[in-house]
Amino acid sequence: MPPAKKRARRYDSAKIRAAVTAQFGHVREAVAGLTPEQLALPSGLGEWSVRELAAHMCMGVEFVNRAIEQDGHGQGQGHGQGHAGPDGDLPAVTVTLAAWPLATAAHAGAISEDVEAYAASAPAEELFARTAARLDALLPGADDDQVPVIRLGPMRFGDFLVTRTVELIVHTDDLNRATGLAVPFDRQALAACTRVLADALATKAPGASTEVRVPPYAVVQCVEGPRHTRGTPPNVVETDPLTWIRLATGRTGWREEVEAARVGASGERADLGGLLPLMG
Repeated sequence: MPPAKKRARRYDSAKIRAAVTAQFGHVREAVAGLTPEQLALPSGLGEWSVRELAAHMCMGVEFVNRAIEQDGHGQGQGHGQGHAGPDGDLPAVTVTLAAWPLATAAHAGAISEDVEAYAASAPAEELFARTAARLDALLPGADDDQVPVIRLGPMRFGDFLVTRTVELIVHTDDLNRATGLAVPFDRQALAACTRVLADALATKAPGASTEVRVPPYAVVQCVEGPRHTRGTPPNVVETDPLTWIRLATGRTGWREEVEAARVGASGERADLGGLLPLMG
């Protein structure tokens, strides 16, 4: 018999809403305290400065507001918004949460152009204040089962909101490393980010021969090969959440982290170097 299809992970809507709001608040407070010299620092992400990194984080949450404002048929204003078909039917979901990280790299060029324009449109504090006010007004009434059309295609709103934890956590880490700050990570946001990226690995390399552990947040099985059923798995990878997130997003390399003992990998199928990064 074929293996049973894995059920998609479910996220508590109230916790995700609180996590996105909290992490955005942490970032907003940090950005408000940055000097012009700090905003001009290189972000470590291509040619972006810290100012553009901050704008990207704000724009990622502003997309939540724009998604909510769509009329239920994929129609709305702003970057990444799409439209319903000529018959006016609701858009069918084409972007799943587990597949989302694997599809983002193709849109990097368009995202970069949008970020540069957004960063130049107003001071960072003004962008964050405007987005925060809109989020406070719009998010409480948002329907998780609405299907906005985002840049990648139609996606369930509740799932799209989970992706904002990835954007905020990954780029909070970028911001900290670029500026020397210690912007805190909301625990629920960090947990969701870790789990989304772990599930993306299982989607990219389906199987059950290797167990990937990112305590205390995630355990997934992946990679084709003999299926483990009991006892200690023959192939095990274990690391901490931030190291996993950096690996999954290309901020660091597999060999580097294994040699530094920040990743433990045992077994002939435990080398994930060829599968990473998951997000470009």
